[in-house]
Order: sequence, then structure tokens, then C-alpha cells
Amino acid sequence: MRPSILIVDDDQVMQETLSDVLRKRGYEIFSVGSGNGALLMVQKNVIDLILLDMKLPDIDGLEVLKKIKEFDTEILVIMMTAYSDVQSAVSAMKSGAYDYINKPFELEELKLLIEKGLETKSLINEVRRLHRQQKEKYQDSHIYGVSPQIHYVKDLIGMISKTHKTSVLIQGESGTGKELAANAIHDSSHRSDKPLMKINCSAIPDSLLESELFGHEKGAFTDAKNTKKGLFELADGGTVFLDEIGDMNPFLQSKILRVLENQTFMRVGGEREIKVDIRIIAATNKDLETMVREAVFRKDLYYRLKVMVVEMPPLRDRLEDILLLSNLFIEENNKEYNKNVKAFSEDAKKLMVQYSWPGNVRELRNVIERAMILTEQNMITPKHLPFELKQAEKTIQGNADHGGSEMSTEMSLEGMEKVHLCNVLKRLEWNKSKASKCLGISRATLRAKIKRYGLSEN
Repeated sequence: MRPSILIVDDDQVMQETLSDVLRKRGYEIFSVGSGNGALLMVQKNVIDLILLDMKLPDIDGLEVLKKIKEFDTEILVIMMTAYSDVQSAVSAMKSGAYDYINKPFELEELKLLIEKGLETKSLINEVRRLHRQQKEKYQDSHIYGVSPQIHYVKDLIGMISKTHKTSVLIQGESGTGKELAANAIHDSSHRSDKPLMKINCSAIPDSLLESELFGHEKGAFTDAKNTKKGLFELADGGTVFLDEIGDMNPFLQSKILRVLENQTFMRVGGEREIKVDIRIIAATNKDLETMVREAVFRKDLYYRLKVMVVEMPPLRDRLEDILLLSNLFIEENNKEYNKNVKAFSEDAKKLMVQYSWPGNVRELRNVIERAMILTEQNMITPKHLPFELKQAEKTIQGNADHGGSEMSTEMSLEGMEKVHLCNVLKRLEWNKSKASKCLGISRATLRAKIKRYGLSEN
């Protein structure tokens, strides 16, 4: 897109001369002879730079500059002034002018000043773009939550990030944020300025996955018209994230093992070893240990991957985080849909907390987006929530009988904690070690809560 320049000068000859010269240099040119005309032009068009004469027939150039800057601080303004009016030029610089040039001036001098100004603007825009990118990158790798389980995950990721090549296995149900954890490990590590290459092993056929990972030589197979670098080669110095590694076939598993052990591989159809420096992070929602026992996943690869294991907790075990995450998603959707939703009604809060969230954080995000689209108020109420959340109340009432209490829309958070403890203990067959780990509390705390709420296995 061509840079646009507005010439503001009541001298018609000056207007035409500058317009012709600058248009030939590839700029899009606008020109007016008054201050009011300049303000109208700025409001109606996208202007990158303004050549503004200090003396205008209707408004003083300094006043025009101030009004332009009030409208758009990003527009560069170069003041054109007489030698006798240098003091005004200095005042203009203080008011936000990029620079000034004394009349009469050489056209080459003006051209250089314009080029320098536009180049400066381009650099500022690039710096801002990179800042936005870094901010987005940080957001994409930030794990939100106040629950003990999430604090543990964050601390573990912090320790892992300090290592250089240690392989990582991220386990967890679908929607728990395994990719988010991989982003966080990479972005907090010394490899953060190098690529993070991702691939979903279940989304690509086996015949193509090998080529995607390792690349291929020209003529390696029918469609290999050119040599292609694979993800491992492209990620050199950085990180490779292998999502859903439990779906990878045993043949490729053996090749991944070689990369882990030697940091070397060969392209498909290749004859030479390629050396890389990468960290491998793998993720799965499957039980790899069971798959190893059933001989469908390589035992040696499993133990090579699980040097460090990050368990992403399901949302149903992060009671404290449900409303916190919900409010974050409300903020996101307020911007997306130009709404001003403030919070949930009390009834809606209780439905949100008591639901089991089988789809985890991904499901929560989708439920909030749906509710935001449906609501015309500044609050989300039960009528904006999907049917399954309302049905969950009846299910939980049945389960709560085990603990001698029933769920109701008037129930306190303390009452919900009691029901939640019942559900977790029942699901884990009253194995207190597993329950305390799942809940992120010590066994002593768990025992105290069981005693407090009068819970029993029978």
C-alpha cells in the first residue's frame, strides 16, 4: 500500500509543484489550501504524513497541528515555515510535529525528510507489531488458575523450562490445555527465540506424517518433486511439539526414539544423517502405560519421553478455577462481540460450578461464547446456558445422597465442596492417597474435611 501525503498550503503553485514531485516518487497525494480543509481531509482519508504550512488563511498552522494530533496521534506532521518564524517551529515540535523545514527549501532536502519520517513511522509500527505479537505469545502460553493443581503445574513448568533438552510428556484429558502447557515450556525456556513446531499425529495419515516430520529428498516417492525439510529440521535450536503421540504407529515411534537418543535423523529417501538441536514435547489423552502393556506403544519410547511428566488436571477437579476462567472468557467475548457482560447470576454460578465439564476448559470456553451470543443483558443467567448444565443438577443431587446432602440452587460453596469431595472419593473408590493428589491437598487436610462433613464410605 502506497504511503499517503497531505499537502496543506494556500500557495497554489507550491501545492501543484509538491504534488507533482511527490506523486512521481510513488506517494498517494492529497492537497488543500486551508486549515479547515486539512481537518476535513484527515477525517475522511487515511493519511500517513502531512506537509503543513505554518501560515494559513483561516487557522494558524500550530492550531491545525494540535487538532490533527487530537484526532490521530499517529500521523506524522512536517511543518513548513519561513526563516523568520523558527520560534513557532520549535513550538510545533513541542506540540507533536515530527520535524520542520524552512522555506524556501531544496526539493531533495524535503524528499529526504519525508523518507526519513515514513521510515521512522514504519519502524514504530513494526516495534508495536512485535510488542503485540509478544503479548499474544505470552497470553497463548499463560496458564490461568488459582487451584493447587494449577499452581503445581506452573511450578513444574518453571523447573522444566530451565532445562535445555529434557523431553517432556504432557498427559491429560481432551481440552485440559496440553498445548498451552507446551507453549509455556517453550516460551519460558532458552529456546524461546527459536521455532516451536507443532504437529497433531492423529490428524495426518501415516504415509504423510513421516515426510512431515523428517522431510524428504527429491524423487523419494512419486509426488516428491523437490527436496523438503521436515519439522525436526525446521525446528533446529527450538522445540517440536508432538500432539496425540499415542496415535503414532510403531514404525514412526522407533524413528522418534532415534531423534530423542541421538538428535539425528534421515529424510525420507535420504542417505545422510542430519544433526539437530531440539527439545521434544509430546502430549496425549491416552493411557500410554496401558498401551505399553498391550504392546501398542513402544516401551523404550515411553520411558524416554516421560523424563518429565506434566499432568494437566481436569476442570472438574479445579473447582476454584471455573468461575475465574469463565470471567476471563467473558472479557474476551465482550471485545469480540462488542458487549458489556459483567458477570453471572447466582443461579448460573451454581450451575457452572456443579457441572462436571467432560470437555474441560475447551468446553467451558465454548459455553461462555454461546452464552455471550445469546444474552442481551449485562449478565449471564441459567437460560443462556446449555441444557446439559441444567440437567447436571439432577445427577449431582443423586450422587450427593452418598454424603447425606442434596444439591440445590441455594447451596453455598461450602455445600458444593462437600458434594465435590463425595464425587471425587466415590470415583476413586475412597483411595485417599489418590483423592488428596487429585484435589491438590494433603492427606491430613483431606481427613479433616471428611471428618468435618461427616462423610463415610458406607
